[in-house]
Amino acid sequence: MKTLVKANGLFPTLESKSMSHFFDDFITKDLFDWTDRNFAALGSNLPSANLKETDTKIEVELAAPGMKREDFKVMIDNNILMISSENENEKEEVNKKENYIRKEFNYQAFSRTFSLPETINENKVEANYKDGILHIVIGKKEGEMRKSLKTIPIK
Repeated sequence: MKTLVKANGLFPTLESKSMSHFFDDFITKDLFDWTDRNFAALGSNLPSANLKETDTKIEVELAAPGMKREDFKVMIDNNILMISSENENEKEEVNKKENYIRKEFNYQAFSRTFSLPETINENKVEANYKDGILHIVIGKKEGEMRKSLKTIPIK
């Protein structure tokens, strides 16, 4: 087991690590890790998404519990699907007898974008929100079939 020791009078480090390793670990593991799991650590809310493509449609499911359908904005522009939301809540509690006022506010916002194939039909788009999941179905153009998977040999 490693113990903490005082280094330079300001920052603790592990006996087996130098001060530079302490900062390297902090910066490389936390600050520059922009994977989805880091958004929770930063206090942001980036909803998870499921994407499914068939020969006739593309389905997008976005997990966003606790919201209302009016909170979402869904747009398609140049084969880019954009899903965004802004939600602001404010509560105020006043108790004159106890002589205090408490005011709390909360602001949540997110934006997700997805590139869509050329075969989509922008006139065949449906969206609904139920049980905390935003479900979007985007139809494809008639006669436009998905190209089959081609394996490319490596020489």
